[in-house]
Amino acid sequence: MSDPELPIEAIGEDELQRPQPADEPISEVDSQDLYEVMRNTIDRLEKDQSARGDLKILSRTLRELRYAFSVFRPYRRRRKLTIFGSARTGEEHPEYQAAAQLGQTMAKHGWMVITGAGGGIMEAGHRGAGREASMGLNIMLPFEQGANPYIEGDRKLVTMKYFFTRKLMFVKECSAVVCLPGGFGTLDEALETLTLMQTGKQTLLPLVLLDHPEGSYWKDAGIFFEKQLLANGMISPEDVRLYKITNSVDEAIQEVLDFYRVYHSMRYVKERLVFRLKTPLSEDRLSFIRDQYGDILKEGTYEQATALPQESGEPDLAALPRLVFHFNRRALGRLRMLIDEINRS
Repeated sequence: MSDPELPIEAIGEDELQRPQPADEPISEVDSQDLYEVMRNTIDRLEKDQSARGDLKILSRTLRELRYAFSVFRPYRRRRKLTIFGSARTGEEHPEYQAAAQLGQTMAKHGWMVITGAGGGIMEAGHRGAGREASMGLNIMLPFEQGANPYIEGDRKLVTMKYFFTRKLMFVKECSAVVCLPGGFGTLDEALETLTLMQTGKQTLLPLVLLDHPEGSYWKDAGIFFEKQLLANGMISPEDVRLYKITNSVDEAIQEVLDFYRVYHSMRYVKERLVFRLKTPLSEDRLSFIRDQYGDILKEGTYEQATALPQESGEPDLAALPRLVFHFNRRALGRLRMLIDEINRS
């Protein structure tokens, strides 16, 4: 029986039976061990006599994420751009126009666009991308916000209660993030994305802080970062490479596309970090990387390889060449510099 305070319609349960595309890659990895862990956790909650309020949070969280995963799953292998920005920016504002241009151009490159599904910058991103290339993650608020007309009623729209589940989906499902100016929420989203990358909790991706041609919102933020954080030793000099500040939509788009020019994706296989590449590195480039980026290794060196046995659950990526190394898991700014070096190959 559903919780009376959580109507099934609120999370779109009626779309559960959507057919999956025939070409969707299906992992053959057995996950029964994880199901068992979750069942054991539920048993322990019952034995702990957990408070009903705590259980409602856990129940809602699990249901929201399960449904969001099912909505995003058919599009998992398509590159997606997350756009953050103010819900209050009018369509006459240059930042709205920049977001619309950004969404339109990225859709032409075959990308999808994820936004918070509300008005302002979010609406502009969807307006530019068009309904077919748009995905939305809306939030339930007492004063805001209905979905914008470019995503409202679409099967690719998910409405969530909790900000933390929504923010998880924003960064989990995307391959790049572009932040335009906004309020507290936009600052929170931008800084959380940056923090997750700096601490290794999020796979590295291009993070662009985009102002309109005459704007200084992110430029001023960058000055604060360097004056207060960098100058006082609160971040490493290489950490500023984790983001790019620009006033140009074209430059923002190029930053995103260049990130995936040679580099494709990464994953850890036990203690080794595996970079999947679109093309193998030349011997000269590999030698240069070994010489210039040995400081971020815990041990060993950089080796080119084919797909590792542990990657068998991703057959669609099996043909990509690999760069395998034992990363120290600390120097994330330097790791981003390594990706930039690879893309110059």
